[in-house]
Amino acid sequence: MTKPDDSTGMKKGLTNYGDAGFSLFLRKAFIKGAGLTDNALDRPVIGITDTGSGYNPCHGNMPQLVEAVQRGIMLAGGLPVKFPTISIGESFAAPTSMYLRNLMSMDTEEMLRAQPMDAVVLIGGCDKTVPAQLMGAASAGLPAIQLITGSMLTGSHRGETVGACTDCRRYWGKFRAEEIDAQEIADVNNQLVPSIGTCSVMGTASTMACIAEALGMTVPGGASPPAVTAARMRVAEQTGTVVVQMAKSRLTIDKVLTEKAFENAMRVLLAIGGSTNAIVHLTAIAGRLGFEVDLKALDRMGRETPVLLDLKPSGQHYMEHFDAAGGMATLLRELKPLLHLDALTVTGRTLGEELERAAPPFKQDVVRPFANPIYPQGGIAVLQGNLAPGGAIIKQSAADPKLMEHEGRAVVFEGLEDLATRIDSDDLDVKAEDILVLKNIGPKGAPGMPEAGYIPLPRKLARQGVKDMVRISDGRMSGTAFGTIVLHVTPESAVGGPLAHVRNGDRIRLSVSNREISLLVSDAELAKRAKEQPVEVPTAARGYRKLFLATVTQADKGVDFDFLAAPETKGTVPKA
Repeated sequence: MTKPDDSTGMKKGLTNYGDAGFSLFLRKAFIKGAGLTDNALDRPVIGITDTGSGYNPCHGNMPQLVEAVQRGIMLAGGLPVKFPTISIGESFAAPTSMYLRNLMSMDTEEMLRAQPMDAVVLIGGCDKTVPAQLMGAASAGLPAIQLITGSMLTGSHRGETVGACTDCRRYWGKFRAEEIDAQEIADVNNQLVPSIGTCSVMGTASTMACIAEALGMTVPGGASPPAVTAARMRVAEQTGTVVVQMAKSRLTIDKVLTEKAFENAMRVLLAIGGSTNAIVHLTAIAGRLGFEVDLKALDRMGRETPVLLDLKPSGQHYMEHFDAAGGMATLLRELKPLLHLDALTVTGRTLGEELERAAPPFKQDVVRPFANPIYPQGGIAVLQGNLAPGGAIIKQSAADPKLMEHEGRAVVFEGLEDLATRIDSDDLDVKAEDILVLKNIGPKGAPGMPEAGYIPLPRKLARQGVKDMVRISDGRMSGTAFGTIVLHVTPESAVGGPLAHVRNGDRIRLSVSNREISLLVSDAELAKRAKEQPVEVPTAARGYRKLFLATVTQADKGVDFDFLAAPETKGTVPKA
């Protein structure tokens, strides 16, 4: 392990020419070429990650955010230095942005290590960027603060409020079912994303924004202001001010991302009806600091943590309404009895102290009182059984209650190509009570565990008015999606998990109340199938794909690269 660099400012991480004095002399000579004076170079150096990209409209306000952060840093006596890292946008990254999350985390970590900075502002929004940045920063160990880009505004379609991307899926489902025509689907396409910013519902981006604040990694109120508002710019300026204080006090990220912080984040995830993806991301972030996530303990936590936030897809509202309702302070007040209020935040104050300083509560209808939740348990339940020995996930708050206790016949798709070829065929042997099973979309199978777990309903059933079916896969789904959908089946089919050996006509039982997902096939029959059809684990000849397939872990370990986890385990979260 390399010796930590205790130097500060421009003296930090000097290029090694064998003469430290010359290294500093050379560095200062070159940076003075940018017009900086010795006075500027004597200040705390604050890095700012610039993740702007024409391929990432979620980060479309990056220039304004960087300007506001720079202003806050300079007002507080620091020297801002922006630098680029890769940027990944979900809709524009093939095969999936999750495939590139670990690459972005490595880029972030190595740039924090390589370049002289006393602290860093991480600017992210689109759903994989925030976890990638927190993963990289956790490994680098610097003082770090997260700045969220913010959600988009809502649009209006024929008098109805709409927003990406729960309504994207809802309207596309109507189009597939021939309930609306080509003109209407074209019209609504112009209204779903009316501004830059992240999805306006409680998708993965909004979930990670709320989780970042719950972890203590943002300034208070940093999760909810929309991207195009003055409030978002004020959050950015405040972030610049706070990060200089962090640099001076050397408030490193490990002092904020503690066991208590992760438990607070899990409480919030359950209470907001948040994205199932957040479990994978939290597991990866925790793993960088030496904590393992106990899925059974998380499920027990869920049984006592109701969904309080009335946002799509579990509820009705959008992020701008959550912001108008007071944002995270309103939610955290309702959760106070279940939170670790002594957890430290980036301000140097505890979560409890920040709640005391927050604006007083007022009447609103977006965050429900604890005694009147929109769903009595946490939004996410953890399932186990012979089909998922390592666990599986269901977003119970966005599922059809009538399907959560269900037994049906498996209709199996071997992969994405098979799904695309057959799902819309009128010859597909499928009924509404069947269970759709999609294989080979896990971490190694796709690769990258794409958001294909939201399996489309067979067109012939959609035309008949079917709105939901039980669907099972080893992949993920967008946090904006809804339905009775079992995800993250572990181990995945591509490495020989039981899912690989499910056949058409097998019976499967889902019991959310019993936390069960079972294939009604004997162990002996499964063993026989595994012997008859052994699985060939995917490999690649070169490049990032070779690294990915050789080292990526399963969903229960965060889909991180095995060599990026902390070398020693400190404990588990949440504590049983």
